[in-house]
Amino acid sequence: MALLKAARVSDVPTLDVLVPDLAAAARIGAGAKQQRAAGRLAVIGHRGKGMNALSSPDRRLQEVKENSVRSFNEAARFAIDYVEFDVQVTKDACPIIFHDNFIFTEEQGKVSDRRVTDLRLEEFLQYGPQNKEGKNGKPLLRKMKDGRVLNWNVQSDDPLCTLQEALEKVNPRLGFNVELKFDDNLVYQEEELSHILEAILKVVFEYAKDRPIIFSSFQPDAAQLMRKMQSTYPVYFLTNGGTEIYTDVRRNSLEEAVKLCLASGMQGIVSEARAIFRFPDAIPKIKEADLSLLTYGTLNNVPEAVYMQHLMGVNGVIVDLVPEITKAISDLIATPQTDMEIEDLSSKVMKDATSTPNFTHREISFLLRLMPELVQ
Repeated sequence: MALLKAARVSDVPTLDVLVPDLAAAARIGAGAKQQRAAGRLAVIGHRGKGMNALSSPDRRLQEVKENSVRSFNEAARFAIDYVEFDVQVTKDACPIIFHDNFIFTEEQGKVSDRRVTDLRLEEFLQYGPQNKEGKNGKPLLRKMKDGRVLNWNVQSDDPLCTLQEALEKVNPRLGFNVELKFDDNLVYQEEELSHILEAILKVVFEYAKDRPIIFSSFQPDAAQLMRKMQSTYPVYFLTNGGTEIYTDVRRNSLEEAVKLCLASGMQGIVSEARAIFRFPDAIPKIKEADLSLLTYGTLNNVPEAVYMQHLMGVNGVIVDLVPEITKAISDLIATPQTDMEIEDLSSKVMKDATSTPNFTHREISFLLRLMPELVQ
């Protein structure tokens, strides 16, 4: 088994505690060869080269401004397949790339905020560094989950950008995992969702060219509607897989996610990685439904956890520590040599490769013993 050379568990910020079902994980790990022919594991850069965690002591999470052209192109220097980012639509119907529901600034010593979707494009682009030399933008701040508001300082800054800019300026070899971003605290009518999705599709159809595209969303109605509105690009349903509970039952389990995908013709599920370790018996059901499976979350910054998911049948991982995890995957998972090209995720599922990872019972036992330590 290759040496682990990426992030140590102690380097990963804010991992929630869970007690994985090790017996079920062992059954899946031990039976992985029978359940599937393991292909290459897709790596997807979270918000580009990684999200910004401003309150984290880990400086790697403050290297480059997330969800920016610079971050996407920095990520493209490494062996990743896609970058993931969040798309919202401004008041004047322009798709922009930004994660938070509200944008914060400081004016005359007072902190103020505005809902991103209430801004016009010109207003949105006034925040942070500017493309025009000599022009100063409004100070960009960010509100933490604990209520603190911090200056959005990173080592390598970049202006806010639109979806069109990303499609035009980012390395064309990279696929885009476009998260359709909606506020969990708002209720959306179908007419409003249609207006938002139409604006996004207009830009994608005009500027994507041959770039692989995946759409994904935590909002079940938006995901269903996007699948109904077009068949060119696959749609994945994002879920916490039961690690958090919502009033909409469709969001509360991997089982519900499978049902939603099958009912709507969606092509895959993007699950919180913790849910995969809590409910590993869901993986064969996802595969039986002919759905692709991706994961996200801070566990994906730990190479042991990523490797374990590969053994369990996960198709791809969304990661923050792009350099470290791509290096670890290269060391841990030998890509089979084959003349057959492996399809990208936008073709729904990857083609089977010619061999499976070479892992022994001892290695599986080691990984299972390690899991409780990983999630503490």
